[in-house]
Amino acid sequence: MPHTAPSSRPDLVQVKNLIKYFPVKGGLLQRTVAQVQAVDNVSFSIKAGETLGMVGESGCGKTTIGRTVLRLVPATSGEVLFEGRDVFKANSKELKALRRDMQIIFQDPFSSLDPRMPVGESIAEGLIVQGMSNGRERNEIVVNTLRKVGLEDYHARRYPHEFSGGQRQRIGIARALALRPKFIVCDEPVSALDVSIQAQVLNILRELQGEFDLTYLFIAHNLSVVEHISDRVAVMYLGKMVELADREALYREPLHPYTKALMSAIPMPDPTVKRERLALKGETPSPLNPPSGCRFHPRCPVAIDKCSKEEPVFREARPGHWVACWVAE
Repeated sequence: MPHTAPSSRPDLVQVKNLIKYFPVKGGLLQRTVAQVQAVDNVSFSIKAGETLGMVGESGCGKTTIGRTVLRLVPATSGEVLFEGRDVFKANSKELKALRRDMQIIFQDPFSSLDPRMPVGESIAEGLIVQGMSNGRERNEIVVNTLRKVGLEDYHARRYPHEFSGGQRQRIGIARALALRPKFIVCDEPVSALDVSIQAQVLNILRELQGEFDLTYLFIAHNLSVVEHISDRVAVMYLGKMVELADREALYREPLHPYTKALMSAIPMPDPTVKRERLALKGETPSPLNPPSGCRFHPRCPVAIDKCSKEEPVFREARPGHWVACWVAE
């Protein structure tokens, strides 16, 4: 079972009214003709030592949130506070210092590694950028970090193509860990791996969290994986957060119809037990032109007239359990 993050601990990351629109250019003058509403007014916080899981269909804005929080892509508007410091207002010197504490594990470890560079040099790159000039000290950190993720010293001299997918993801974890950050965005870190390798990587992440008191934003589309590692879970749909609750409360009794549909698709370990599948009608609408009111209403099995006209308020329906739905009990 995942460790329980003490509720008394302070917020490490606070995201307030985050909006990220991507402009669509067109015409001879390449003017902005439309906006892809990737993330639309999302707010949440993550406590120190906690893992917040973030789930939803492809294109719902999960990865965009992770990259915008780290300022890898600029936000349209909103605010992100890290230990009370405004990430979006930081100048280049302040941002460099923040980068030491905020890292990311990418979904595709192969494309995020330089194929011409030994993996030891890739891991050491962040140390060099942060001003560590002592080569011997750097090498010690690289070797120790590789050992932490289950690899050997000699792996530092090998190139990315010489490793399996699972080993490359371990290298990605080692690179994020080398600077001893406080906060790591895990962007679907196991989605490209076999199930048996997934479990190994998840266990490594859990062990490292306990050892280094790490805080994770864990982005995934696999609900079983999120249940295994998260303390709280946020559900995204078409750029909006529709539900946020403690892991046990969410999996025991989801309130939003979209969350219920996602839960019904989780395979049961016992083949004799049948779960009622809630099949959603239609396709996910385009973020270029999202529906009015609740964005889920065209596919919702319990939608009422109000759902198509008014956007639901993200409210605390039960203690610690937030939902954006007009018909949630």
